[in-house]
Parts: sequence; C-alpha cells; structure tokens
Amino acid sequence: MKRKGYMLTTLILMAVLALFAGRAMAGDQGPTAADVQRNADFVWTMVAAFLVFFMQAGFAMVETGFTRAKNAINIMMKNLMDFSVGSLSFWAIGFGLMFGASNGWFGTTGFFFSDFGKDQDPWLYAFWMFQVVFAATAATIVSGAVAERTKYVGYMIYSAVICAVIYPVFGSWAWGSLYKGSGWLEAMGFIDFAGSTVVHSVGGWAALAGTLVLGPRIGKYGPDGRPRAIPGHSLTLAALGVFILWLGWFGFNPGSTTAATTDIARIAVNTNLSAAAGAVLAMFTSWAILKKPELGMSLNGALAGLVGITAACANVSPASSVAIGAIAGVLVVLSVLFFDRIKVDDPVGAISVHGVCGAWGTLAAAIFNETGFTMKQFGVQVTGVVACFIWTFVASFILFYLIKVTVGLRVSKEEEMEGLDYGEHGGNAYPDFQVHQS
Repeated sequence: MKRKGYMLTTLILMAVLALFAGRAMAGDQGPTAADVQRNADFVWTMVAAFLVFFMQAGFAMVETGFTRAKNAINIMMKNLMDFSVGSLSFWAIGFGLMFGASNGWFGTTGFFFSDFGKDQDPWLYAFWMFQVVFAATAATIVSGAVAERTKYVGYMIYSAVICAVIYPVFGSWAWGSLYKGSGWLEAMGFIDFAGSTVVHSVGGWAALAGTLVLGPRIGKYGPDGRPRAIPGHSLTLAALGVFILWLGWFGFNPGSTTAATTDIARIAVNTNLSAAAGAVLAMFTSWAILKKPELGMSLNGALAGLVGITAACANVSPASSVAIGAIAGVLVVLSVLFFDRIKVDDPVGAISVHGVCGAWGTLAAAIFNETGFTMKQFGVQVTGVVACFIWTFVASFILFYLIKVTVGLRVSKEEEMEGLDYGEHGGNAYPDFQVHQS
C-alpha cells in the first residue's frame, strides 16, 4: 500500500512539473507582480465595500433602538429601501454626475454606465460598488433625524434624489478625479480622504433641512417650550448598531485607499483611536452635565470620533487622531443639547454626529496635518465645509418643501400617535407584546 502511495505522489509531482514546463516553453511566465497587485486591489476594495454595506445594518439598529417600538418596521423599511432605491438612482444618474467627464461642477457622462467605452475596464465595477455604499450612507443618515413622523412615500422620494443629485454633485467637487471627472474643490487641494464632509456632512445637513421642514414630534416640547425626553425602546439594539458601524468603518476609511497597500494598517489604527477617544470623552462630558455616564451620549461619542477622523485618517498621527476624536466626543454632546434647546427634534443625534462632527473632522485635517499647519490649507478646508453646507442645506430644504406641498411629508397626528408601523406598513414589529402608544 505504501509503495502504491509513493507511486501516486510521484505521478502527481511529475504532472505538475510537466504543466509548469509546458507553460514555460509556451512563453507563459505566470502572473507578474503588477498582476498580483491589481488583483489584490480588486479584492481589498470589494471587501471594504462589503464592510461599508454592512453599516446599513448598523444604522438600522441604531435608529430603531433610539426610537419607539411602534415605529420599528418603518425604520427597517426605510433602511432597506434607501439602499435599494439609492443603488438604482446612483447607477442611473448619480455616478455619472459624480465621476463622469466633468466641467468642474458635475459630470456629464457615464449615466447607466454608458460613455465609458465599449470594452469597459473591470475596475469600473469595483469602483462603482465602493462608491454606491458611500452614497447610501449619506442617504441613510437622514432617516434617523426625521424618524417617527415622516410619510414613507416622501422618504422614498428624497432618498432617490439625494443619491441621484445632492450627494453626487458635491462629491464631484471633492472627488471627481478619482475616476473620469474633476472638481473645483479638489483642484484647490481640499483634504477629505474618506468623507467627513463629502459623505457625513452631506447627510447631516440634509437631515437638518428635513427636521426643520417637518417640525418636532408630538410631545417633544412641553407648553413651556422645554424639551422632553422621548426614550428609545432598545438601547441594546442601539449599542449593537454602534459596534456594527465601528466594524464597518474599517472598510470605510482604510478602504478609501482602493488599493491593497501597507497604508491601510495605520489608517485603521487612527480610525480606532479616534472612535475610542470620542466614546470616552462623550461619556465624561455627559457625566459632568447630566450627572450620570449616559449610554446614548457615549454611543454617539464613538460615532462622532469615527466621523471626525474620516477626513484626516490618512494624513495625521495616532496621537492627533486621539485629539480629534476627543474633541468630537465633547462636541457631539454639546451639539445634541444645543439642537434640543432650539427645538430641532433629531431622535438619534444625526445632525450632531454627522453634520457638526463631519465639519470638525474636515477642519481637523488641516489643523493636525502631519506636513504642518498652514492658513492656506485651513482656508481651503473652511471653503469646503461652507460650500457643502450651502449646497446641501439649500437643495435639501427645497426638496423637502416640494415634497411637503405635493405628496406630503408628515403623517397625520393620529398616525403619529398610533405609530407608523400600523399606518404606513400595516404591521407590528413586536406582535406578542403590548406597545405603548404615546
């Protein structure tokens, strides 16, 4: 038996050697180093895209946990559809506006994947997959801020428009040259490596516009105008969502290299340190102000740190990342309390986490830049932050207002009191439990 085993092994080895000899005689030397690197770039970019896609689950858990049980189905449907509708609108229109041949303001080619040549480069598909998950992230940020009182049809419309027009136009200004386009902001030297402004502030400022057009939830403010707490039904789900988002960010930031290089390790470290510092400082800040180490604020602190480091993750040191995250953790608590006080009802703190801390992170890319701080670079960063706010807020406000006066944006008082799960979807997320209607 052993003799037969040796003979079989010898035959296999001879066959393998003959195969390599045949390829060598035919002049086929196998894959080159460049081939291996290109394939690795594809694999890494796709894995990163899949991690960012998983962030949709994180957003769904955070938003559901921070809101009431009677609206859980509505939140899940919105997160399912903003990615589904957003993918189609980004394929049809958004990608072309963002990355097509550009006049400096927006792309004019590449709609429906057209105009990129008959024999399309396979990289188009990997790059599109990575970009569409970013577009969907910008759209889903809005969901939590306008939760518990928005008509489902209105939500579907603005999700499509954000992914088709609002996000891609600003994205073309900052990132257009990553494919076939160009943008006036990137030509100035604007730094936003993974999207503190391009993705997160766009989502945050669109959320601000939506909440202003909608108005606060019933019962959020008392007769004296003071804000009342409306607790979410499951901080357990919210915490799970934050951990999923934290994991997904290791695709979001390191994946923005779109290349399998050694840089991804340092970017991941910077991302992690900023998130940790944000969580710790938000905890201490809420402890000092609210007299307790508040979980909701601490969770948002971690997200604030993640958003804050997203612009600068590739051009700052680990120590600077801790500082950026720490400042974001303090900022998010103060911002949430501020918006509450001025009657901007944001159930999940999306405006503060993504809008405010996204702006901070973009400025921090100049303040903590390893090559040194310059007023010129800081001025470019300020220009980008202001341009993002003006474009996104004005365009989103007009969009939300048009939805309001046409198909309607807000549900009726009765439907809001009963819960959107019944009125909008005819269901109950927790049929075996009594849901408190308030």
